[in-house]
Amino acid sequence: MITFIISLLALVVGYVVYGKLVERVFSPDDRVTPAVSCADGVDFIVLPGWKIFMIQFLNIAGTGPVFGAILGAKFGPSAYIWIVLGCIFAGAVHDYLSGMLSMRNGGAGLPELIGKYLGGKIKVVMLVFSVFLLMMVGAVFVYSPALILGSLCGDSLSWVYIWCVVIFIYYFIATMLPIDKIIGKIYPLFAFSMLFMALALMIVLFVKWPQLPELFTDGVSNMSPEAGTIFPCLFITIACGAISGFHATQSPLMARCIKNEKQGRPLFYGAMITEGCVALIWATVSMYFFYGDAAQELGKPLTLQAPEVVTAVSNGWLGVVGGFLALMGVVAAPITSGDTALRSARLIIADFVKLEQKTKLKRLYISIPLFAATLGLLWFNISDKDGFSVIWSYFGWANQTLSVFTLWMLTVYLFKKDKCYLITLVPAIFMTSVCVSFLLVSENAFALSSVVGYVVALGVALLSLILFGLWSRKESKLKEKI
Repeated sequence: MITFIISLLALVVGYVVYGKLVERVFSPDDRVTPAVSCADGVDFIVLPGWKIFMIQFLNIAGTGPVFGAILGAKFGPSAYIWIVLGCIFAGAVHDYLSGMLSMRNGGAGLPELIGKYLGGKIKVVMLVFSVFLLMMVGAVFVYSPALILGSLCGDSLSWVYIWCVVIFIYYFIATMLPIDKIIGKIYPLFAFSMLFMALALMIVLFVKWPQLPELFTDGVSNMSPEAGTIFPCLFITIACGAISGFHATQSPLMARCIKNEKQGRPLFYGAMITEGCVALIWATVSMYFFYGDAAQELGKPLTLQAPEVVTAVSNGWLGVVGGFLALMGVVAAPITSGDTALRSARLIIADFVKLEQKTKLKRLYISIPLFAATLGLLWFNISDKDGFSVIWSYFGWANQTLSVFTLWMLTVYLFKKDKCYLITLVPAIFMTSVCVSFLLVSENAFALSSVVGYVVALGVALLSLILFGLWSRKESKLKEKI
């Protein structure tokens, strides 16, 4: 528990100290924001700060800091290091700057920002990449809650199909309606339930004070080699709660609803730190389950999957209320991530083709083919027995690869503005090496040896640094001439 307490305090200090430093680097001011200048009553709407925080938190969280932390906890105390350092120095910086830069560019989506700072060709690549990623999120987060809801209604597979249809219809409605109609009303309630559950579990942990693996006794050795190597697998497994490229597609949604730029640090950086706290709590709960006495106390096997661990722990520790909150977390959270993912996809495509979205008919022009393609992915998810696993494995890598592009884009922006670009350059290089090595060593990709993966990843990271150095030198010379 000592490592957990220190990690939790580190996140709070990170928000206060490093968050303020990052804010100072960006320098928010009192300029008119897109929520005011571009108000359309659909996507550009001024919302209260507390509501934006709750929506942003749920948008970026979903089940990520829960399921990812449960799986990542199997590696041991090294998960604490990644959550703390990743969240403070990478994830929160990534979320804050992408959201603020979106505000500075009229609420632009991620591909538009990447195109502006990394070039038009990369913009097209990122458009396809990010839209496909968001459709994968939509497909995965239809099927997973449908399975749970279907099991509650009976053993018949028909119930799963029925719930898939119901959730899919909800997605379409939520994507089409103004953001304050459904998302603005129910998301804060779901976010509150998720935070309440995390807080309740933390209190139980303090009451029980279990003996857990600690950094100062167990070190950073891999306690679950069958889960893969710590590098790069841990950094892919725990995304939400550390750094997640998906967040950069969500921040522009709230960037279109913020009245003043100075609200950015608590709403973007703060939401990510909060997600990190949730991930820490669930990582600790999971270590208690896998390496403590929790599984035995609850009468459950150690082979439970992440959703089953959530249900078992919540019901066993929190009773009826906990069971309800667990259902909210396991079912509602992925649904809310899915609908905002598809909403982001609609807006990204709209920005690319320059199609305004105030008119319902023009929203339909994009939504219908978007949902048709997502339906195709959903059908593959259902019809193929390995469909879910295949989609999820590629989603994890694609998610972190998206963060790489975002970090490099932010680095270029900061350099061009003569600001401290090291705050994004360092995590950009690190995540580049993570994604390259995972692609090479993963059994679902090239399945090469770890040595080959590490050497190539190091080479790519060094090459990216060299290329950035050459580009920055060229840019500096151009500035001098001007």
